[in-house]
Amino acid sequence: MKDSEIEELKEKSHMKTLAAVINSLTAVGYTAQFKAIKEGLKSMTTEKVYRPEEVKITNFYRFEGESDPSDNSIMYAIETQSGEKGTLIDAYGAYHDTQITTFIKEVEEMEKRSHKKEEE
Repeated sequence: MKDSEIEELKEKSHMKTLAAVINSLTAVGYTAQFKAIKEGLKSMTTEKVYRPEEVKITNFYRFEGESDPSDNSIMYAIETQSGEKGTLIDAYGAYHDTQITTFIKEVEEMEKRSHKKEEE
């Protein structure tokens, strides 16, 4: 993720819903959707399958359902070595997808960036 993209996301403090974050990431090029399969991480756009060492998680976001714990989810912003950028969404807690959990644990490069304005 480029510094300008990070700054743009920092300015969007309203990113409290999954839909808002997806829209913000799509606006800066994270357009692919990924799915964890037995062989790796599959792009639903290009059908290419990536191994854990071929992807970088540039950020992740947790969302909690207001009234139902089954609404808890986590979204990963992902960049691949081939330049494809997109998202992967999973439930967390009791409803998580074990293939996603296994894949994410094998990814070596993961960042968490704050999107709150830094105090000067």
